[in-house]
Amino acid sequence: MEILYLLIPVSMLLVAVIVWIFLWAVRSGQFDDMEGPAHQILMDDDGPVIGQETKTNDESAIQKTTKPQ
Repeated sequence: MEILYLLIPVSMLLVAVIVWIFLWAVRSGQFDDMEGPAHQILMDDDGPVIGQETKTNDESAIQKTTKPQ
């Protein structure tokens, strides 16, 4: 029975620490976007690589017609 005098304050301290950590996580924005990073790795980035020049079909057609013959 005397062990309860130790276990109750220790458990209350543990609960207080857990609540403090949870509130810190909420305030620092840890739960703002739960699905964004998970979906981001699935999205395919079809944009051009930096340093490479890509021409669209319209640009290449214009260049072919404007070249002197």
